[in-house]
Amino acid sequence: MKLLARIALRLSLVLAPIMTLWGVLFYFAMIEEINDEMDDNLESYSELIIVRMLTHNQLPSLDSGSNNSYSITPIDAQYAVAHDGIRYGDIEVYIPEREEYEPARVLTTIFEDAEGQFYELRVATPSFERDELSVAILQWLVIIYFALIVTVILISLLVLRRNMQPMFDLLHWLDCYTPGRKIEPVPNNTTIPEFCRLNKAAQKAVERSEHLFEQQKSFIGNASHELQTPLAVIGNRIEWIIDNTNPSEEQLEQLIGINHSLSHIVKLNKTLLLLTKIDNGQFPEVSEVDIASLIRNEVEIYGEIYEERAITCNISGADSLIVEMNKTLAITLIGNLVRNAYIHSPEGGNVDISITYNQLEISNNGTTALDSERIFNRFYRASQREGSTGLGLALVKAICDYYSLGIEYRFEVDKHIFTIHRPEKRNF
Repeated sequence: MKLLARIALRLSLVLAPIMTLWGVLFYFAMIEEINDEMDDNLESYSELIIVRMLTHNQLPSLDSGSNNSYSITPIDAQYAVAHDGIRYGDIEVYIPEREEYEPARVLTTIFEDAEGQFYELRVATPSFERDELSVAILQWLVIIYFALIVTVILISLLVLRRNMQPMFDLLHWLDCYTPGRKIEPVPNNTTIPEFCRLNKAAQKAVERSEHLFEQQKSFIGNASHELQTPLAVIGNRIEWIIDNTNPSEEQLEQLIGINHSLSHIVKLNKTLLLLTKIDNGQFPEVSEVDIASLIRNEVEIYGEIYEERAITCNISGADSLIVEMNKTLAITLIGNLVRNAYIHSPEGGNVDISITYNQLEISNNGTTALDSERIFNRFYRASQREGSTGLGLALVKAICDYYSLGIEYRFEVDKHIFTIHRPEKRNF
């Protein structure tokens, strides 16, 4: 889960119960206020009736247009003592005009006149408006509740996004960073101390990585270069021993095995040296190279080498594809891909090559998909095939990176497919 999504979730979990509690308290406070207002009106109305009755003035008319209604009932002293002097309640009252019962708020009061006669006054006012108002308050409260949560979360995320932009800039920079390739300095367009420290730490880490990378390249290049002469000398001496001495059959077998292992080491050394030269940018010369012609030449060579395996190669698309790149690297790139397709095709298999103006696709038969995450790593080998250095596809990837080309691997319908494509408006 992304950072902002996690923050939004946690804000929701924190805000939801707090705002729910606030909403409940607010709702009941509003209902209590409405009830108090109704009770105050009932008290005022009951006091008016009691005063008029005790002073023998005319009582309010029941059909005066007021929503209030009342009734006065004489009671005995025993009933008056047994009941509270003032009681509030909610009941259903019959409305003759509507011929139906309606909810009402009732105030029951017991009072005594000058002659000692006790009366029970019951004053009622319809409460359906209060109920409707309560429902309306609840509805709006729910709407405001969700609106507030969404608003607070959105504002919080916008503020966080704004304040955390330096971190996202640094992440984008790290995504674009590749050891050994020129890149802009770490962005540091912020005054927030923590992000400034983070950016400086990232810059120092990158500088250390570049330094170690340069040391590694220098070591591999120097070691590979220094090994060339002694390896050649050893190879020549082994050949001289084989040609100018009379070794026994067992000795000859051992010498041939040593020579075979030495050839593998020489091949590995040359590939490492080539990779180092590519990393160091030692192939600035470019010329116009016909990729389609190189493919036809490589297909002819490997078709003869693997003739006994009856592998069929189909080339489709453009007859010519002129690109600008170093010819040596172009031959290495195409040769590795074509050889890889022939080597890993089963007997009687097919190699299909498609050429367009901005894409080259080479596919061959297979049964199991390769590890697409590691296939271009150095020394990765999907099978322990004798003579393989595990550097062929790494070399292809290095050449593609050198010319900013994209290379992809996928497995579809029992076929291994390698695709090289170039960005628009760029040479292959």
